[in-house]
Amino acid sequence: MLTFIGLGLFDEYDISLKGLEAVREADLVYAEFYTSCLMGTNPEKMEKLYGKKVHLLTREDVEQQPDWLEEAKDKKVAFLTGGDTMVSTTHVDLRLRAEKLGIETRLVHGASIASAVSGLTGLQNYRFGKSASIPYPYESRRGTRVISETPYDIIKQNSGLGLHTLVFLDIDKEKGYMTVNLALELLLEVERKRGEGVMDRTVAVGIARAGSEKPVVKADYAENLKGFNFGKPLHILLVPGKLHFLEAEALVKLAAGPEGIMEETE
Repeated sequence: MLTFIGLGLFDEYDISLKGLEAVREADLVYAEFYTSCLMGTNPEKMEKLYGKKVHLLTREDVEQQPDWLEEAKDKKVAFLTGGDTMVSTTHVDLRLRAEKLGIETRLVHGASIASAVSGLTGLQNYRFGKSASIPYPYESRRGTRVISETPYDIIKQNSGLGLHTLVFLDIDKEKGYMTVNLALELLLEVERKRGEGVMDRTVAVGIARAGSEKPVVKADYAENLKGFNFGKPLHILLVPGKLHFLEAEALVKLAAGPEGIMEETE
């Protein structure tokens, strides 16, 4: 049996009782934290609560050489991830690999940032379109700095339909955790290049440390928000589409947004 367990948003206490029971019943416990990381804890704290040794896996261990899967053929193996257990395509692929090996799989879901953002901001979850991800810029073979324009295009598409966009920010082994500030700078840089008005006078919402006792939630026009200090990671960005009047009120009262957005509702 291979049990996929979502750990929730912030620390070791976010795990569900069902997930905790599954961990304690497991013969082996593995975890990966490259797709998402619980910033309020560490493996030592997790092991103290769970009563089990937690073996950390690298990206290569999960995506390229998941030899450890073989152990689930005759043992109870728990696989831990931040957030919900099946939000990442990587985890779906891993589950399919296990099924092909004849290994029974089970899911124990956890709180996900995809749903938490609605509660923190007041933006209605059924009004979200396709999500986007902003990677760090990279250098081409010719030495040119390259910024992905795909997130800009997704925001443009969603905005055209009046939909909100949830924007995931890059986590890089060398460059660290991308901030809301850098993400907005990159989007505004694409805006200056293309001039299509996607980010011009657009409201954006930044969230830091969702799931903690004191998460930071701040809304403002993108040009202003890029200078706001969100503090430590993890950060995530939202770009609202057309706002319902209740959503606009929520952004003003819950996220200290500009009162001018109250006049721009549907």
